[in-house]
Amino acid sequence: MRKALALAAVALIATPLAAQQVERAEIARIIDEGMNRSEVMITAEHMTDRIGSRLTNSPGMRAAEDWTLSRFRTWGLKNAHKEGFDFGRGWWAERQSARMISPRPIDLTAMAINWTPGTPGRISAPIIVAPMREPAHFARYRGQLAGKIVLVTLPDEGSEPGEAPFRRLSGDDLAKLDVYQQPSYDPEAGDRRIKRLEYAEKLDSFLKAEGAVAYVTMSARDGKLLHGNGYLFGVGETQQVPGFEFAAEDYRRLARLAKVGPAPVVELESVVHFEDADTKAYNILADIPGTDTSGAYVMAGAHLDSWTAGDGAADNAAGSAVVMEAARILQRMGVKPRRTIRFALWSGEEQGLLGSMAYVDQHIATRQRKAGEPSTGLARFYGWTDRWPVTRQPGYDKLVAYFNLDNGSGKIRGIYAENNVAAVPTLRDWMAPFASMGANTVAMRTTGGTDHMFFSALGIPAFQFIQDPLDYGSRLHHTSADTFDHLKSADMRQAAVILAAFLLQAANSEKPLARAPFPTQPTVTNPFAYPDPDDLD
Repeated sequence: MRKALALAAVALIATPLAAQQVERAEIARIIDEGMNRSEVMITAEHMTDRIGSRLTNSPGMRAAEDWTLSRFRTWGLKNAHKEGFDFGRGWWAERQSARMISPRPIDLTAMAINWTPGTPGRISAPIIVAPMREPAHFARYRGQLAGKIVLVTLPDEGSEPGEAPFRRLSGDDLAKLDVYQQPSYDPEAGDRRIKRLEYAEKLDSFLKAEGAVAYVTMSARDGKLLHGNGYLFGVGETQQVPGFEFAAEDYRRLARLAKVGPAPVVELESVVHFEDADTKAYNILADIPGTDTSGAYVMAGAHLDSWTAGDGAADNAAGSAVVMEAARILQRMGVKPRRTIRFALWSGEEQGLLGSMAYVDQHIATRQRKAGEPSTGLARFYGWTDRWPVTRQPGYDKLVAYFNLDNGSGKIRGIYAENNVAAVPTLRDWMAPFASMGANTVAMRTTGGTDHMFFSALGIPAFQFIQDPLDYGSRLHHTSADTFDHLKSADMRQAAVILAAFLLQAANSEKPLARAPFPTQPTVTNPFAYPDPDDLD
């Protein structure tokens, strides 16, 4: 009897170890496939060099939708399909140029602002510096803008970088991320953001009424970097006055010349096209089916769309290629996961996370809109977390984990736990095999601004990976420098391996990852705050 009990005890101890050995053997196979037969850079190169920028609903994005869908199908994934949602107009620039004609001829670094109309041929006009940030500023320039190219940004004196533009995270940097951040609830914040968005339409109407021929903004970064971001993509929202962004150095030169007089004359041309045949944007979805008949699934996602200044390499062909490579690795291995593994390439992220929002609304949960709240354009994003009550969709319980990639091409160093304290021990266990690859941190803090946000806000275990920043924030994010050259292949191979391993562990775990509490309406964090007078206009 004693011997039998002893054998039973050994069996109880050995079973988890044996299970762990099988799991680590699978991770070893993931590492082998992802490191020795990687296609991640081939995928990223096609997205960037061949397809290029992928503004939502543009021809570039349509090409990316079709190509990524075909790759998933070629690799043998199942249920590969497009899932549409209402978006708005497509837009692309055929050519764009800017020159100063007087007091001397010089080419200017410039681009058309996305979703602004083209110029009526090549136009020449004197500039006027008329900084405006709110409708109250219009009065000071009334009657002065007819026939002018209006520079609407207040010029500054410029700046030089105070730290190296390329950076990897140190141990101290990683330790500082492990901080619980208390939530803050301000239900009026969304309304304030909508008012700021409405300013762009008011400015356009004012410039049109005053007879301005074009307007120009100054790039937010030095170094001749451009962005060109514009947000009036909704049907019926299109501006009437052509808009340009100038490199900060060129903008300041023009402003200095105008200050001492006479005002420079600038020549502009933009040939742009609007695409209205299909106003829906499309998420790309594909599965590795699970054996569990409950329909439970885990998910990885990255946004496929980009801005147009560069080729959208670090933001976010890198994340999209890593998600696709994780799919290729697992499919090539022939895994048969317990839960389905779903891969998502989101559209409309740059215009307010609209693709992932649409998926959440359709499959996970809905939030009741306020009366009169905008339901089109970027404005539909603002205030999303302030809508109550929240109603579960039938698929709410089926999604058991979501992992997101959207911080450039840097090496994964860990994962943000998004204040989900119950999930931390499991995340640490899953990260353990990758300590020798530089990934060993589970940080409590929350992150926002990308596609895991809506899932996490609903209590879904949804996470963003910690990545080395490299030069993502300093010079690549949304800029003309965001090309394939800045992607780091070793880092992207490592990221794809870790993502594939996390997905397989989440799909096969005995118990799903712990959820955060289902959201209910909080109380206002600061009930004593007064509104900013500028937000009351």
